[in-house]
Amino acid sequence: MAFYDDRRGLDDYDDDYHYDTDYGKHDSSSYPIMPDIIKKFILHFRDVIQNGSISDKQTLYESTFPKLTEQYYDNSPWPTDREILKELPEIENSNDDHIFLVLYSELCYRHIYARVPGGPSLEQRFESFYHYSALLDWILSSPEPVRLELPDQWLWELIDEFIYQFQSYAQYRARLHQKSPSELEKLESASKIWNVLSILNVLHVFVDKSNIKQQLEAHASGNKPESVAGEFGCHPLYKMLGYFSLIGLLRVHSLLGDYYQAIKVLENIELNKKSHYTDVPACQISTAYYVGFAYMMMRRYADAIRSFTSILLYIQSVKQLFQTRTYQNDQINKQTEKMYHLLAICLVLHPQCIDESIQQVLREKNYHEKMYKMQYGDTNEFESCFMFACPKFISPGSPPLDGPPEDHSKKALKFQTEVFMAEVAQQKMLPIIRSYLKLYTTLPLTKLATFMSQGVHQFGDDWSLDKEVQALTTHLLCFKHKMKNVVWVKGPSGLDGSFQSGSELDFYVDGEMVHIADTKVAHRYGDFFIKKILKFEEQNNKLRSLKISKD
Repeated sequence: MAFYDDRRGLDDYDDDYHYDTDYGKHDSSSYPIMPDIIKKFILHFRDVIQNGSISDKQTLYESTFPKLTEQYYDNSPWPTDREILKELPEIENSNDDHIFLVLYSELCYRHIYARVPGGPSLEQRFESFYHYSALLDWILSSPEPVRLELPDQWLWELIDEFIYQFQSYAQYRARLHQKSPSELEKLESASKIWNVLSILNVLHVFVDKSNIKQQLEAHASGNKPESVAGEFGCHPLYKMLGYFSLIGLLRVHSLLGDYYQAIKVLENIELNKKSHYTDVPACQISTAYYVGFAYMMMRRYADAIRSFTSILLYIQSVKQLFQTRTYQNDQINKQTEKMYHLLAICLVLHPQCIDESIQQVLREKNYHEKMYKMQYGDTNEFESCFMFACPKFISPGSPPLDGPPEDHSKKALKFQTEVFMAEVAQQKMLPIIRSYLKLYTTLPLTKLATFMSQGVHQFGDDWSLDKEVQALTTHLLCFKHKMKNVVWVKGPSGLDGSFQSGSELDFYVDGEMVHIADTKVAHRYGDFFIKKILKFEEQNNKLRSLKISKD
């Protein structure tokens, strides 16, 4: 991404203007390009950006703009910045109004991507890139921290949307079979627009400018982050954009299939705790999703299960908060559904005990049936769950425009699915072996091989017990190998860890016999019920005391 020499600031002045959105829904087709109420809102928007408090900006971003969008521009684009300059002479293309126009345009293009039927045109994709360039270059090219403060939610969604539009463009460009000759010509002349190297460069510049890695390292070691933050890192705008850029790098590397690097960029971020740097739920959920997926693809199932269960418990505890913010609700629900699918896959490949409330969700919904099919070797179920829950992968390089007019958008997904299914094929027999081993303490190899033959395929003329025993021995060795994973215990990096066996049973082969032993101590259900009884009595006592105080 080219950096523009367009260093513009904002002047501060008082603003006590209040905007009322309490009105009924209207049909946007019956109004001119810009109704009076929209003009008033845009002028208010400018004043709030230039002089409003953080709470004013948050209200405008999370409440006012979504309400007006739903009532006036539900299926059509907002007025462009050019139309604003034409309709509102109070707004000028000056230093003071420049940043407002860029922020407003970013929201408008985001709306086009999300709600306008047919999505953005090629020209709109280009224009959105230019607006992002103007905004990010203005922030990064300034010799001193810019005078702009935005709510954390806005900053997170700005970075998140930046990566989403890059991802969308990469998939759009890969569908060569749907492109006209003129579109192909435009794409060829714009090779640097939404380029993967440009995206990575912007995110890394934000990380470096904010010294966020040094701040995280200082915090992890018990020192004050401000001591290493520098001039830009002390500013909330740069600090939060730097932190969110780390999460953005996690996402981009996951989309490219580089799972090791995806986890590595988050060094010194405590992946097993809610970050103290942000209270943005969507950021926490997105982080857990991509971290858990990266762990799963690296065959670190215990770490993946821990990531998914911890964030799903968090979602359960704050679910009411999402329901009050409809603009977040759909995305969070979709990502939650994906994580339940990924958790189901991980539990089949690496069974272990999880929180009872999460287990209850898996039982109540259709996940239980999916897990049952996967446990009995249904590879189609594995593949369908993976393709539903995985990110929309992209290729690092764009397909040649002078090649055959093919659809290249699914090639990255196909490749990652093949990698995952190759791992599943290696473990296909393990759930069946596990189900038999749980029933015995000792078992002859020949008997287990016979059980396996009965459960997996029919006896044929070419069936041989010796061959089955030999194949079973290979599967038992595979069981030993696959059940031992790298598991994070402590350390600043999510890549740290030690090899641990995650199997609830262990065995060894002595001659013709398999000796099995449980490695997990059975749950003490008595303690669980005693805790629940005590909690129930505590609640009862509180209710009684409230009743007595009222009387």
